[in-house]
Amino acid sequence: MKSFFKNNLVVSPDIINNKAAGVAVIKFTADVDGNLSKLVIYYADDYLLTIPAIEALKKSTKKWIIPNKEKFHDFIIPFSISFNNPATGVAYVQSEAYEFYKRRRPIIANDQIPLNAATLLPTVVVKYDAE
Repeated sequence: MKSFFKNNLVVSPDIINNKAAGVAVIKFTADVDGNLSKLVIYYADDYLLTIPAIEALKKSTKKWIIPNKEKFHDFIIPFSISFNNPATGVAYVQSEAYEFYKRRRPIIANDQIPLNAATLLPTVVVKYDAE
């Protein structure tokens, strides 16, 4: 799973330009053939962070194995996206990251979320180089 997301999750230029960092937690359903459906954003520090995660998840169709021969199974997967500290220009990157933090608009659930029988997957950690 780690190698799949390492090879298929592409950090967008918008994320890099905004020095965006944060977490996105996404739930999806897979069927016996590994097809995905019902992608739901449970939490995200900003919508911008969900875009590469969702695109990578879409590429993972037919790759999910369902436990106990169920017809459908729910998975919850957290994504942590951040940038590597640059060797130079640290103050500029910190300033840009703070500006993103001030402007971010978190996606949060305002009501309880039924989890049913869901499998919590390990966090996918993504780091990109800040320009």
